[in-house]
Amino acid sequence: MTEHHFPLAAVVGADSLKLALCLAAIDPAIGGVLIEGPRGMAKSTLARGLADLLDGGRFVTLPLGASEERIVGTLDLDAALGEGRAQFSPGLLARADGGVLYVDEVNLLPDHLVDLLLDAAASGVNHVERDGISHRHAARFVLIGTMNVEEGELRPQLLDRFGLNLALDGQPQPAERAEIVRRRLAFDADPAAFLQRWQGEQGALAERCRNARQRLADTPLDDAALGEISQRCFAASVDGLRADLVWLRAARAHAAWRGAAAIEPVDIDAVEDFVLRHRRRQSQPPAATPPEQSQAPQQANEQSQGEGQWGELPAQPQAMGERRVPPRWPKKP
Repeated sequence: MTEHHFPLAAVVGADSLKLALCLAAIDPAIGGVLIEGPRGMAKSTLARGLADLLDGGRFVTLPLGASEERIVGTLDLDAALGEGRAQFSPGLLARADGGVLYVDEVNLLPDHLVDLLLDAAASGVNHVERDGISHRHAARFVLIGTMNVEEGELRPQLLDRFGLNLALDGQPQPAERAEIVRRRLAFDADPAAFLQRWQGEQGALAERCRNARQRLADTPLDDAALGEISQRCFAASVDGLRADLVWLRAARAHAAWRGAAAIEPVDIDAVEDFVLRHRRRQSQPPAATPPEQSQAPQQANEQSQGEGQWGELPAQPQAMGERRVPPRWPKKP
């Protein structure tokens, strides 16, 4: 029996998120997409819809509680020692190659597993080593992580390693809510008919992604775009250089998405919030205080400290007159 997925083209609203997902599919080296939002916002529906745009349509879900061996795969040491070859049993990363790896509530995973997933997503390679025996295989997938900030946050070091970050609005407008429900009911009632209805839009979206992926290598990472991006990253006070690299890659993917031959200002602007949302420094340095205002609290503090010491009299103002030098006695003859 064929499994039907809700088409990405039929998702109501969420245009920014759909764009970010397509950009990550065009260039998986961007490093994946982290989606923030409450439960019931169709995050998994969006991720499955993206998988249908890719060749093969692979969609792999990483369950909570998965072990490291289940994720990266295992090596059979007995076969390696007895037969002189490394026998590898693939894990979830191998299954996700060429498709989408979906991690729901990624903020609840152990940090070392999140780090492992991000490494593979950025490099496109999974490296397994055990007792001096190693195995490498392709793991080029689009990583999509979701989280509800009310259930905990990711450490800043891990948050930064997600290429793009977006937040879903938990309160869509009434008309939009109603249309979401209508389309969901129509899909549940007759999935085949619903897919047929949206076949044209979904096909056009898949074709656009396919063309952009083919065009990506011919779109240069030019120095002018990098200069502008570096200036904006500096102005945003982001730590490290990952933001610069991700922003440049995302802008190039957006140019390929538009069918342009080079990165233009519109491409840099389009992905700015995706890249900087989770990297901007939240706290700003305090504003400078005028000298006369900064001295007043200090003087008041000194006075209060003086009054708090038993037996000490407060300082009294003294009149400043002309300095008198005492006469000197005449020297003895």
